[in-house]
Amino acid sequence: MSKHKNHPYQPEKDVHRITLYNTVYPEHQHKSRKERLYLHYDFACFYAQVEQRRKKLYGIPLIIGGWRKDNGQVKGIVATASYEAREYGIKTGMSAFEAYQLYPQVCMLQVDYEAYTALSKQVHYIMKQYAPVIERYSMDEYFMEVDFLKDKSRQQIDDFAWKLQCEIYEYTGLVGAIGVARSKTYAKLSSGLDKPKGRTLILSEEDERTDIYPLDVDEVWGVGRRRYEHILAEGFKTIGDVAERGSEKTFIRLFGANFGKMLFQTITGKDQGRVMPELSENYKPKEGPGYGHTFSEGSTDLERIKGEFAIAIQKVCYRMRAYGIRGRSFSGMFGYNRQGAGGVGFRFVTDGYTNIDDYIYKACMDKVEPAIQKACEHGIEIRNLAIHPDQIDKSSQLDVFFQEDEELKAQIKAMDEIKNRFGQKYICRGNTLLRVEGNTHFLERNA
Repeated sequence: MSKHKNHPYQPEKDVHRITLYNTVYPEHQHKSRKERLYLHYDFACFYAQVEQRRKKLYGIPLIIGGWRKDNGQVKGIVATASYEAREYGIKTGMSAFEAYQLYPQVCMLQVDYEAYTALSKQVHYIMKQYAPVIERYSMDEYFMEVDFLKDKSRQQIDDFAWKLQCEIYEYTGLVGAIGVARSKTYAKLSSGLDKPKGRTLILSEEDERTDIYPLDVDEVWGVGRRRYEHILAEGFKTIGDVAERGSEKTFIRLFGANFGKMLFQTITGKDQGRVMPELSENYKPKEGPGYGHTFSEGSTDLERIKGEFAIAIQKVCYRMRAYGIRGRSFSGMFGYNRQGAGGVGFRFVTDGYTNIDDYIYKACMDKVEPAIQKACEHGIEIRNLAIHPDQIDKSSQLDVFFQEDEELKAQIKAMDEIKNRFGQKYICRGNTLLRVEGNTHFLERNA
């Protein structure tokens, strides 16, 4: 057994998130300021494209993430919709039942992450033949450092992008759009201007004014609904409004010295984002890893719902240990299975900084279980949950007032070694075995 020790953690394996980060933070930027060139490749309806290719479903309205029960009842959430389905108003994030109401003949398939990951890796390999630094930003988006094209003509740059598209299509049968720009943010924005397989080059200030400035500010990563409302209140609706009339001082007043400055630079295309090929061994995320899950069905089974919370905490704790971070203050929500009912938010604090499941689960249940139990007793079904750490510690400094049990730490370490070597499903805590029945646990959807 000893020769197999120290298998590396895999914090991003089976984590079905959209992206690694959602804006260009200072630690993601070059320290030197010089002219750079970025290429962003974005697949159109990636999951749907893969399934249309695999199952010869070209031209058919298709959603990924939905299914029909034996009684014909439609369940699930739309992970993505093909362009044919979008013509009927079907969108990512809506319930499969809503999609069914819009177009009853829509074809439904469940998510097959292994197939999508395999194709994503194949695309990554192809791209490495085109540039020295490639970032797989998500399963269906890539950044490429193309400074070597800075002195080339517009036609030469377009030829490079076209050749890349052709080779990816030849080997995978999939199409995607490309954006090339002088900032990472604008490259990402420009790839969305001519989907599903266009090429948009933003190589000058005139290009930026023509193609980027008319876009609403909330198209920029890092600008969520609340930030957008603050920006609108200042009289800025489009990127051009900020670039032509805004100031760094205004954004610092709105969002603080660090984030405000960064956000202004991002919106105005002045960020110096790095293309980050892989996570380094010393990478520690700016925020703690979270977990969210929607059940196939609502449930009033207290023990199964508690099992879902145990699963959530197990996932979050494993990733915290992988990153070498600990949490103390945690927040989350659970939602009811009824129309128009909002989620119930909660927050709890552990006795000290920790990434051990047992401590966090106990503190969570002390806070949440009474509310869940009351709902279950009144027949109110729980449908979803989410949890994430708010307050994290990236050091290994000892806490004078809180000490983790050494035997428990050794037990967790041994379990992690098994997970790292063989996979997460081969060992787990007993309290994660009970869970709400259904088909929404991704790893089992296509078993």
